[in-house]
Amino acid sequence: METVKCIRERRSIRKFKDEPVPRELIEKIVETAAYAPSWKNKQPARYLVVEDREKMNRIADGCVLGFEYNINTIRKAPALVLVNIVKNRSGYEKDGSATTSKGHDWEVFDAGIATQTFCLAAHDMGLGTVIMGVFDEEKVGQVVQIPEGQQLAALIACGYPDIEPDTPPRKEVSQLLSYDE
Repeated sequence: METVKCIRERRSIRKFKDEPVPRELIEKIVETAAYAPSWKNKQPARYLVVEDREKMNRIADGCVLGFEYNINTIRKAPALVLVNIVKNRSGYEKDGSATTSKGHDWEVFDAGIATQTFCLAAHDMGLGTVIMGVFDEEKVGQVVQIPEGQQLAALIACGYPDIEPDTPPRKEVSQLLSYDE
C-alpha cells in the first residue's frame, strides 16, 4: 500500500470480527514498527500482547476509568497491545541527565510515533486498531505484569475490522499551516 493512501485510509476501529490475530502477523507488524524514528535511535518502544480473554475483560472492567468506549472495545477485541516505553532512555544522556528541557516528555513523543507506526503497519496488513489513552496504569499493571524498567504508554485494541467507518472531517491546510514571515 502507498504511504499516503495508508495514512488517509486508516481509521480507528472499535468493532472487530470474532477471529484471532495470528501471532506471526503481530510479529510482522512489530518488525515494521521497529523502524519508527526515536530519540538518538534509542528504540524505547516495547509491545506486550494480551490475548487472554479473562485478563482483557479485567482490564476493560476495572482499568479504563469507566470509559464505555474502551470497555466495549477491549471486551470484543481479539488482542490488546500494551505499548510500553523503556524509562529514562529517550531524551537523556548516558549520565542520566536530560538533554533538553523536554526531559521525559521525549519518552511520550517516541511512544506516540511507535504507536502510530504500529497502527499504520497493522492497517497495511489488513488489521484494524484503535489507540486508547484512558486507563489507570497502576491497575493495568495489577492485571498484566509490566516488565521492570518499562512504563505503559498506550493501549491498542487490534483485530480484523468488522466495520468500515466514514472519514471524519479534517481541518483545511489553511487552518493547520502558517509561515513565520
